[in-house]
Amino acid sequence: MARPKEQSAQAQIVAAAREHFGQDVARVSAPGGENRSSFRLHLTDRTVIATLRPNFRRTHLEAHVLTELGRHCSDLPECLGVVGEIMFQSDVGKRRLNVEVARVERAEQLDLAAEAVSAIFRIHGAARQTELNAIMPHLGNNRDWVPNFVDAVDFLKDLGGGISDQFDRTAAYERINAPARQFVKWDCRSGNAAIGADDKLRWFDFEYAGLRHGAEDIAWLIGDEAWPIAPPDMVDVVIDAFDPTCGIALPDYLDYLSVYLTFHAVQRLKLISKEAKKRGWLSKDRIRRYDDAGVHPEFAAHICRVGAYFSDQSELTAPLTRNFLEAQAGFDAIVAQSDVPRSA
Repeated sequence: MARPKEQSAQAQIVAAAREHFGQDVARVSAPGGENRSSFRLHLTDRTVIATLRPNFRRTHLEAHVLTELGRHCSDLPECLGVVGEIMFQSDVGKRRLNVEVARVERAEQLDLAAEAVSAIFRIHGAARQTELNAIMPHLGNNRDWVPNFVDAVDFLKDLGGGISDQFDRTAAYERINAPARQFVKWDCRSGNAAIGADDKLRWFDFEYAGLRHGAEDIAWLIGDEAWPIAPPDMVDVVIDAFDPTCGIALPDYLDYLSVYLTFHAVQRLKLISKEAKKRGWLSKDRIRRYDDAGVHPEFAAHICRVGAYFSDQSELTAPLTRNFLEAQAGFDAIVAQSDVPRSA
């Protein structure tokens, strides 16, 4: 049963939908859970998604982003209008990528990965045909963001020994402090894509979109601890889907992706550890169903493997590979315990 706050939000959304679409709302459901900002509205002839975020400015910016990108690609929801603080968008489907990819065999997983990565490159290409690359906010460019992002590697000390003195933090700061040259969706975890009734994969939730290097969106997908595809296979997928019109040479793109993913993996590990201390280990089914943080030791071990693989791709981050491997061994030992949730 929805709590009073959700009831109030739903009542506001239903009233706005009736006015905007000229139809009654037969039912309201919460695809991401009642604590999320988006609701699925069941109209007489279709379902639509209504989003009411705490920050209405983000909602209006997201609506503008969807409208502009939608003129040039179909890999995202269609903005159906904004009423006050509420945005309406097309329903891209109930089959979330994070759940679907876990249900299929390896060949189909690679097909889904190719669709997801190709869609990201198409979205970036669509943005280059608009003014978004000129007007969007620059992400991660304040004074503290880059040092905080890189210095999180100190978290690995507790998981896999000290940080090697061969690791050059200053050089890492400089590499991560990339110029904001390209639109990024941000938060491209696999739970933020869905497959529609037309079997097309689309990305949604552009709340935090902005400008950065561009490879960050790919990093979010590969660095999703619940994403089951091995790093070497994902690199092949990225190479096959790469768009040379992005303005970055492929070798430089892959190098930046590897360095960024190294530190992104640490951020995911920190989040997993924090949530595990608060809530204990969760089942993998639950994590995927609610698009939750990957609070399961197998997911933690996987993101360690991701960190180890990508850190080893660059001389800059190679000194951290040992830390990831030792952390992985620790989580593998936890998996062997009998009290860890065993669901697939």
